Amino acid sequence: MNKGYTDNATELLRKLISIRAFSGEESLRSDYLVNFFHEKKITVKRIGNNLVLQQPHHDSSKPTLMLNSHLDTVQPVSTYSFDPFNPPVSDTHLYGLGSNDAGASLVSMIVSFLHFYDKKLPVNLMLALSTEEENSGAGGMRMLWQTLRDEVDMAIIGEPTGMRAAVAERGLLVIDAEAEGISGHAAREEGVNALYIALEDIAFLRSLKFNKISPSMGEVKLTVTQIHAGTQHNVVPDRCSFVIDIRPTEMYTNQEIMEILQPKVKSILRARSLINRSSATPTGHPLRQCAEQLDIETYTSPTTSDWMRISCPALKMGPGESARSHQADEFILIKEVEKGIEGYIRFITQLTADYSLPNI
Repeated sequence: MNKGYTDNATELLRKLISIRAFSGEESLRSDYLVNFFHEKKITVKRIGNNLVLQQPHHDSSKPTLMLNSHLDTVQPVSTYSFDPFNPPVSDTHLYGLGSNDAGASLVSMIVSFLHFYDKKLPVNLMLALSTEEENSGAGGMRMLWQTLRDEVDMAIIGEPTGMRAAVAERGLLVIDAEAEGISGHAAREEGVNALYIALEDIAFLRSLKFNKISPSMGEVKLTVTQIHAGTQHNVVPDRCSFVIDIRPTEMYTNQEIMEILQPKVKSILRARSLINRSSATPTGHPLRQCAEQLDIETYTSPTTSDWMRISCPALKMGPGESARSHQADEFILIKEVEKGIEGYIRFITQLTADYSLPNI
């Protein structure tokens, strides 16, 4: 691997870490990257604070592979031992907010895109740097995909996976449930206890099994994670609220899950959002075939990403480890950035070679 690639990526990442880019506040980081690309004489299409780049010889008759990672970060936790925007310098680590999630994927994709920028390939390359990923904001990939959906055939989503390839990703459905009863004095047999109604519903939900099982993800996972009822010890509660966390598979839409659950419980169910769908790339797709040819470990991701906001086959793959995300003293190893660049270039090289074959 060209050492200059790693040096360029780490230098860029250090600069990006110093520029605050909380979800919805990415304009300064976008400004910097627009100038970064303009200095290289590369045209950037800016949609809000999202950035889209294409190769100069883009050919609409060819399939397009989108390289996507996000510009935004979460807010730093209070337990950082250093300034998350001005971290200590190390020869082996890059510290700072967003270094692992997903700064390393971001700069590795940028360097990989630049590597192929002038090369004519059987597949078009597009680099899409999106915003508001961490907060599922309306100005990020949700908006950007409305522009790109007819241009993109497949994607690699850059997130920290240890360069393993997630071929499926569970969705997310959070439901606020509320049981309604009638208040009364606890010393007398008065009222209808909303807490008991909720407990009956929770017992049902705990035992519920969804019939359709995903070949790649298994069963839909449902967990009740919060409950609240009552105002004081001697009052029968007339309301009890609880929260249901559901991780759907591609076998059900979120709306279908709501339609299954509501008739079976007494509590009123309200979904916080129906858009965080599950994703899976079918066996036999060129992306999965490429991962198999390169002996890349594949798995189903339990966490969500911008994959759920696009409608084409994809893999989620990038340097770093998901367990480090959103933690104090976040870091990425420089050798992981090197492996990220090497892995992306190797993958794209193999994928484009496969598309050169007559049966693809």
